[in-house]
Amino acid sequence: MRYMKILVLGVVLGWAASLPAEASSSIWYNSEGGKVRLVTTGEPDEAGKIHGVLDIALKPGWKTYWRDPGDAGVPPQLDISGSTNIADAQMSFPPPQRHDDGYGKWAGYDRPVSLPVTFTLSSPGQPATIDAHVFLGICETICIPVQTRLSVDPGSDPDNATDAALVKTALAALPSPARSDFGVSVLPGDHETLVVQAQSPGDPASVDFFIAG
Repeated sequence: MRYMKILVLGVVLGWAASLPAEASSSIWYNSEGGKVRLVTTGEPDEAGKIHGVLDIALKPGWKTYWRDPGDAGVPPQLDISGSTNIADAQMSFPPPQRHDDGYGKWAGYDRPVSLPVTFTLSSPGQPATIDAHVFLGICETICIPVQTRLSVDPGSDPDNATDAALVKTALAALPSPARSDFGVSVLPGDHETLVVQAQSPGDPASVDFFIAG
């Protein structure tokens, strides 16, 4: 992808588009290549965590990046330092696709994707608001850095079944843990080559590897 190393042709800023938190999901922020919002399940679980998703609705022909996209591109980023009673936010990623656009190979998504986010409360049992600064790259022929601020009051709509279903579906799309017929092991090698062995019940030709560190 031709990204910021060559030329930043546009930065889409969305600070003015954000509104005070009023629901368990934020408003959509619209950009040239799609739109993004933050959705939560509402109330925290028994462990004091609020589950949500960064919901990215890409337009046809546009793409966005995985957590470790390769030499070109930047992964989606979430800054929750302006939030109230939120100690941490951990983003998870469904399996990406491998892309080669003629400028380089990278990992990402070429269709709408929901990235699960787990928010940990600083003081469980106390009200919390999420004020998240979002940064991600979306790409067609060129790439556009999208920056916006998304605000959510999870407790204002704790029984929203639609939001809860979206989060549940996104969590179910995450990679499965290893099992007896599915897993990866690292084989001995030199200091310059990583050798892995995969066991999969499917067609070996369909297996791909994505490494993040």
